[in-house]
Amino acid sequence: MSGPHIGIGFDDKIASVAGKLAGKLEKALELRTVGDLMTHYPRRYIDKATVAELDELREGDFLTCFGKVVHSQLKTWQDKRTRRTAYRLEVVVETDGTHLAMTFFDKQQHTAEWRAGVLGVGRHGMFSGKLGRFRDDWQLTNPQTRLYGEEMSAADAFAAVPNLIPLYPASGTIQTWDIEDTIRVALDLVDIPDVLPGDVREKHDLMDVRTAFRWIHRPDAWAQKVKAEQRLKFDEAFVAQTVLARRRKALAATPASPRTGGGDILARFDERLPFELTKGQDKVSDEILGELARPHPMHRLLQGEVGSGKTVVALRAMLQVVDSGGQAALLAPTEVLAQQHHRSITNMLGDLAQGGQLGGAEGATQVALLTGSMNTAARKRALLDAASGEAGIVIGTHALLEEHVQFFDLGLVVVDEQHRFGVEQRAALNSKAGKPPHVLVMTATPIPRTVAMTVFGDLDTSTLTELPAGRADVQTNVVPVRAQPAWLERAWTRIREEVADGRQAYVVCARIGDEPPKDEGPVLRAVLEVTEELATGPLKDVRVEMLHGRMTPDDKDRVMRAFAAGDIDVLVSTTVIEVGVDVPNASVMVVLDAERFGVSQLHQLRGRIGRGGHPGLCLLVTETDPESPSMERLAAVAGTRDGFELSRIDLEQRREGNVLGHQQSGRTSGFKLLSVLVDEEAIVAAREEATTLVETDPELSGSADLRSAVRRLEESEQAEYLEKT
Repeated sequence: MSGPHIGIGFDDKIASVAGKLAGKLEKALELRTVGDLMTHYPRRYIDKATVAELDELREGDFLTCFGKVVHSQLKTWQDKRTRRTAYRLEVVVETDGTHLAMTFFDKQQHTAEWRAGVLGVGRHGMFSGKLGRFRDDWQLTNPQTRLYGEEMSAADAFAAVPNLIPLYPASGTIQTWDIEDTIRVALDLVDIPDVLPGDVREKHDLMDVRTAFRWIHRPDAWAQKVKAEQRLKFDEAFVAQTVLARRRKALAATPASPRTGGGDILARFDERLPFELTKGQDKVSDEILGELARPHPMHRLLQGEVGSGKTVVALRAMLQVVDSGGQAALLAPTEVLAQQHHRSITNMLGDLAQGGQLGGAEGATQVALLTGSMNTAARKRALLDAASGEAGIVIGTHALLEEHVQFFDLGLVVVDEQHRFGVEQRAALNSKAGKPPHVLVMTATPIPRTVAMTVFGDLDTSTLTELPAGRADVQTNVVPVRAQPAWLERAWTRIREEVADGRQAYVVCARIGDEPPKDEGPVLRAVLEVTEELATGPLKDVRVEMLHGRMTPDDKDRVMRAFAAGDIDVLVSTTVIEVGVDVPNASVMVVLDAERFGVSQLHQLRGRIGRGGHPGLCLLVTETDPESPSMERLAAVAGTRDGFELSRIDLEQRREGNVLGHQQSGRTSGFKLLSVLVDEEAIVAAREEATTLVETDPELSGSADLRSAVRRLEESEQAEYLEKT
């Protein structure tokens, strides 16, 4: 620990350093502790030497300028909405020989008069805001303001400005200058915790933590800011990786029932497989089957490209558990996917899935399906088969998590498309086992290495990269309706041509059609209307049917069975077909309003075609502006079938999202400085150091500061994505 020891720590309430501003900081920015304040880092820095370069700015740019007030006049106006008098302070600031207009709006007279008093002619100050135009002149509206002494000369006032001006995430009630002042005070008073062991800091040539905090908040030069960031990013990575290392160690020490086999269902299944496993499937299967035989729970993430054969690998694992006398549960996010898994697994097993039935193989098991919308009789039968052990494999949706669902001997939990389930849901299923079950988490959304190490860092990761033999190439094209309206008709023509050749097609819509619009943007094409338009228009000579989430389970199952059997030519659907649906004869997909789907989602949808050896065609139809960022996303999808590259693009464009918490898109990753996409070197190094430390000191007895930081993270909502038990 370095610095003064006066008793103010990171866990203390923010009032201990913020005084009367504490309430505003907490309400506006959710800064409740001293640690929250100290890690509220500047979002950008302005070089003092360039604060007034107006000639290089454009409308909408963020401007910070230093100048002198040369005009200030308070005016009143009538707010038509509230019918009350409002106040407008019009100010002109002279900055570097240029005059810049500023307007401040207030609803209260005393606030307006106070502002007019402090912004008097002759005052010098810093002004920050978004640059706009009013009557062909540059203007700032309600800029954040920092004024210097009334008696100060321009030179003295400018000299008081730091070389690099930190600008903090602020709000309408708390300004960046207020935050800067509060942090400046805190830097001299707070005991700053040091989470890094000294040998780790020296090994990676990192600066001391007190200097790092001073330089991140008050750098004199860009080099200081860069070195401070390097240290603080490593701290974030090290604390997160320590949490994960402790989790891995705890799991390794947890007892579980070894599932070594003993029966012969797996062997008989392998004998009748109509295809050879890829080398990747063989390797990953061996890993998983070996881990199932150990006396502690397997926790493995199985990721693979769309169509890489994850289901077969998972099924072989489930059969080894069944061979050992246990049961396996497969948790799917939607009824359509659960039904698809039930159909495909039952078909693959044949008479091995007909235990106790006429025609069933000797020693066969049963495969039960449990969803929330099943009729009472089917539901009771599935519950009984699960509780009695008659069903060695139980497939279901969230209905599996309900309290009254019981298993005879749950040995393996397989979670498909895990990102759609929360920790509590997984834990609810795990609790139905006598001992902690083995867990296999599957995802068809490829995860960049550093994301896997951070978000799924307590899971061992297996990756399937090969596609099974017989998979055809899929060509993807963007159909810009605004620029080329005739191309949409050509899309329907291509579907007719494919159907004439005996193939089938998907048409994907962003909504069902009977829900209210979510925003004031363009009305999106809907399944209900598109189905009717196609069936009575360009596709009137082919068999068109619809599928969406509001249909009854029986209707959804009927439609999917008919489509799989070739009795439907074109399926108009929402994204319920995004994952798991396997119809090898489908060769064309048209995605309407494609700009409304994410990069990874489009890649998943595209994976539904080209599965049967026939070349696939995916058409991304959009009416968006050709120059828009949305068009860039669509071009990226059309440009590559590399799921890992698209996953990286998706994360970058969503600004990483909150990879450690509930939020999956937005402005923050859950880390303050660390980027899971950019800072791979720090994450890899921190994982190695954290693993070594936890092996020798699992209770972190050698560092109270690290222990406190780990506790804070484990107790925060981020832990929901760090825990996978």
